[in-house]
Amino acid sequence: MKKKIMPVDLVKKKKRGEKIVMITAYDYPTARLVDEAGVDAILVGDSLGMVVLGYESTLPVTMDEMLHHIRAVARAKPRALVIGDMPFLSYETSRRDAVLNAGLMIKAGAEAVKIEGGVEVVDKVEAMVKAGIPVMGHVGLTPQRMLRIGGYKLMGKKVDIAEKVIEDAKALEDAGAFAVVIEFTVAEVARIITEKLSIPTICIGSGPWCDGQVLVIHDVLGLTPNPPPFAKKYADLSRIILEAVKRYSEEVRAGLFPGEEHTLHMSREEYEELLRRIKKE
Repeated sequence: MKKKIMPVDLVKKKKRGEKIVMITAYDYPTARLVDEAGVDAILVGDSLGMVVLGYESTLPVTMDEMLHHIRAVARAKPRALVIGDMPFLSYETSRRDAVLNAGLMIKAGAEAVKIEGGVEVVDKVEAMVKAGIPVMGHVGLTPQRMLRIGGYKLMGKKVDIAEKVIEDAKALEDAGAFAVVIEFTVAEVARIITEKLSIPTICIGSGPWCDGQVLVIHDVLGLTPNPPPFAKKYADLSRIILEAVKRYSEEVRAGLFPGEEHTLHMSREEYEELLRRIKKE
């Protein structure tokens, strides 16, 4: 039996120069499959709001929704590290709220939590780490702040913003984070951060020079109608699902499904006895 992956193992991977593979999953069967495929970490991301629940952004996602999906993923008992994404307003207001909500995620089955932000959230990171909760940071594009920054913009193109992203990442490390996600940031900035930090950087849309990569499972499988420009589609499940359901519909309407091979019968004796009793009635 392979050893369970914990936050410290991701740090060791960086030291050994081994790339880290992280992917999102939001339910039991998907978690089971991605774990069997050998990923290092499973992020139960608040991206579920958009790809599973149909919200237009991650902002409406609630703690109850996140806990529901974390429990489902945890039931797969993956070897991979399970990370719960803390939703909007579950950690920003106070250190106490941050610790309590992170604790709920741990009790639901997460083995670490992820929060967005840099310098402005380091006190929350410190409080959670002090409470024994491993924290993954998230800098660059922070979708929970998309209203303030004016949408989903590529970060770090200008020096001032680049310096801020670097400062945020270093502040998270100093606060005790065990890893940092860098989202939709120019590759040069992600490279500088990766070289500066002793903890792993896991990139999404931030180039090849990070310690690891993460993608949303729906983008990987071709289930997203309008995927982000940095995502790569490794399969086209939308087409496969559409074709399968169309064939099913056609066979039902034509009376071809279910066929004899999908039909279960009573024994001849039991059937005859049933007909006899019905006739008597």
